[in-house]
Amino acid sequence: MMPHPRSTLADLYDPLTMPQDLARAHAKLDRAVDLCYRKDPFDSDRKRFEFLFERWEGLVVPVTQPKNKRGQRSRG
Repeated sequence: MMPHPRSTLADLYDPLTMPQDLARAHAKLDRAVDLCYRKDPFDSDRKRFEFLFERWEGLVVPVTQPKNKRGQRSRG
């Protein structure tokens, strides 16, 4: 059973109306993600997103770049 069955996604993810248990769960998850990459938490969600997307791009781009004639990935 869902803990907030009458809430819309807009209610659940609006910082002004988000239920406290969900806000705590998000904060706990953010801290766990932060600790995977660094000792101190990120200063903001934006900095966390930028860091994570840069890491993701570093993993995905080499796989998606076409191979050259020698079978090696091009360097972009």
